[in-house]
Amino acid sequence: MGETVVIRVNGKLFLDENELEFQAVRASGPGGQNVNRVKTAVQLRFPVAASASLPEPVKRRLLGLAKNAVNSEGVLVIDARRHRTQERNRADSLQRLIELIRRAAAPPKRRVKTRPSRGARERRLAEKRRRGEIKRRRGSAGGSLE
Repeated sequence: MGETVVIRVNGKLFLDENELEFQAVRASGPGGQNVNRVKTAVQLRFPVAASASLPEPVKRRLLGLAKNAVNSEGVLVIDARRHRTQERNRADSLQRLIELIRRAAAPPKRRVKTRPSRGARERRLAEKRRRGEIKRRRGSAGGSLE
């Protein structure tokens, strides 16, 4: 077939270009006669679940990040139609995929449990007492409507 082209995502992650499938489609919107004749929009398909390039935790985070762009077979579909040429749309779709994978590669920050200080708790309870007192002092508007 051909040589394997590797796409660098970050210092540790690389994608095999053979895993990517580009498909040219007709773009919608304004463009006159040209829009009906030229396939300038590009669909990039990347099988996340079947990818050998990505480690399992990155795959899971990527599927969560791009859940609206992933079909039932676990294939991530990126539609690029911002530009007027197929080449620029192809580059745009690839750049968007790389950016998504970079975001998925960063492990989520662990939440550090914190407790409110004693002063904060006392201020909150004092404010609750004050609001309750205001509400208790409210009376009916005058008399009954009988």
